[in-house]
Amino acid sequence: PRLIKFARQMRKDDPPAERYLWYELRRKAFGVRFRRQEPIGPFIADFACLPLRLVVEVDGDSHEFAKDARRDAWFEEAGYRVLRFTDTEVLRQMRMVIDTIDTAVQEARGE
Repeated sequence: PRLIKFARQMRKDDPPAERYLWYELRRKAFGVRFRRQEPIGPFIADFACLPLRLVVEVDGDSHEFAKDARRDAWFEEAGYRVLRFTDTEVLRQMRMVIDTIDTAVQEARGE
């Protein structure tokens, strides 16, 4: 319950890069549904496609790499593939970000 409440609050206060990527994910859709600020285990994924076990993280300036490594390891142990992008990549190289996510979706589908 605490994690769900926190995830709801994070959806309201999302940074510009996450808002921009969410717009693109919903628009592009890749034929799958992504969720935003999705609680998974003890963590909240920025974006997740649960059926494909794909997590997309957007890192701002305040991210701590040691914590990110622990999160990634947990997600991977739980069977998720993690794609990690910086705010700068999302804001300035959206085509590359979308192409990378599209490739991961196709690979997860076995295409």
